[in-house]
Amino acid sequence: MMTPDTLADVSDVGPYFAVAAGPRADAGLFRPLTALYTDPAVLSAYVAEVGRRLDTVQRRVAASTLHIGIAARLWSVALATAALTGRVPDLSPDRLWWRTPDSGPIELWLPEPAALPEADVADGLYGTVVGANLRPLGEALRRDCGLSAKVLPGNAASALLGAVRVLRDRRPAAPCPPLGPATALLAREPLASSGTHGTDPLTTYRRSSCCLYYRVRGGGYCGDCVLTGPGRRSGT
Repeated sequence: MMTPDTLADVSDVGPYFAVAAGPRADAGLFRPLTALYTDPAVLSAYVAEVGRRLDTVQRRVAASTLHIGIAARLWSVALATAALTGRVPDLSPDRLWWRTPDSGPIELWLPEPAALPEADVADGLYGTVVGANLRPLGEALRRDCGLSAKVLPGNAASALLGAVRVLRDRRPAAPCPPLGPATALLAREPLASSGTHGTDPLTTYRRSSCCLYYRVRGGGYCGDCVLTGPGRRSGT
C-alpha cells in the first residue's frame, strides 16, 4: 500500500521529489495531468508561462524546458518511492494531479496514492513514467509546439540520471539503490537512442541532442550536452 506517510518521506528528499497525497482543501486548483496532454489550450498556457519565466519568446525552448522539468518531477517521485520502499507508485495521468505554482517546479498531488503491481522495478518505472506520461506529453509538445522528436529522449534520460544523482547524495543508504533500475531503463527505447555512456552512466552519459537551454539569455550548456566536449556537433 502507498500511504501519505511514504510520500511524505519521498517529498523530504527535495523540491523535485515533492508530491502531496490524500484529501486537500484546495483541490479545485488542481487538474489531472491528462489535461496537459490532451487540451492544447492548457498546454499552450503552461508553455507560455515557462517562456515568461525564462524571458524567452522561443516557443520550442520553453516547450523543451517544460518537458525536461516534468520528466525530472516524474522520475524523482517514482525513483525515490522505489528506492525507499521497493514499490513503484502509480503515476497514471488520470490519478496524478498538478498545478503551476507562482515559482519553482510543477506541483503534484496524488488524491489516492497506490502502488503498481509489477514486481520488476524497472518495468514499473518505464510503464508509469515513460508509457503513461512522457510519451503522450512528448506527442503533445511535438504536435502543438513543434518540438523536435530528437530532443525528447535526451531530456528524459538527463532527467532520469539527475534524479539518481540527487538520491545517491541525499539517500545514500536507500534500501533499493536507484542506479540499477536507471541503467536498465537507459537500455530501453526511447532512452537507449538518447546518447551514449560507459559502465557508470552517472559520470559518462552524453546525450546526442540538446535541450536548447543555451538559447535562453544567460543560459549555458548542460554537462551532458552534445554541443560540448569531444565529438561536438550542431544539435537540435
